[in-house]
Amino acid sequence: MTRWPLPEPMALALAQAEKAVAAGEVPIGAVVFKDGRVIAAAHNAPRILRDPTAHAEVLAIRAAAQALGNERLDGCELWVTLEPCAMCAGAIVHARIARVYYGAADPKGGAVEHGARVFEQDQCLHRPEVYPGIGEAQAADLLRGFFRERR
Repeated sequence: MTRWPLPEPMALALAQAEKAVAAGEVPIGAVVFKDGRVIAAAHNAPRILRDPTAHAEVLAIRAAAQALGNERLDGCELWVTLEPCAMCAGAIVHARIARVYYGAADPKGGAVEHGARVFEQDQCLHRPEVYPGIGEAQAADLLRGFFRERR
């Protein structure tokens, strides 16, 4: 995989993923960006919070909604290190996030270009623009390293 210079939001999402590793969590990070600035950033924390919904995307969306004082994140971008799962894709839809940029594809648990393909369903009320593969090599390296150490 080619390693291109990363856009700032993906570099920040990868830094969040590294924080997840330090906390013993699966290395996934997410950043909500709007008008060129960070609104919220988070990493996976289901073990720490004892909450199966505490995925990086959900935590970042919750924090962004609080910061903006609105459950609709119109005009916001979500940058995440791994293809969102069905739960996170649903949260993206309900938050009305405009664009999703993600790093590594997730053939097993992803729901954007794999599995349920949530944004392609007729029932999907909002379809964000999707840009896959940004920071893919770095995100995949973090995930491989994390799971290699646990085997």
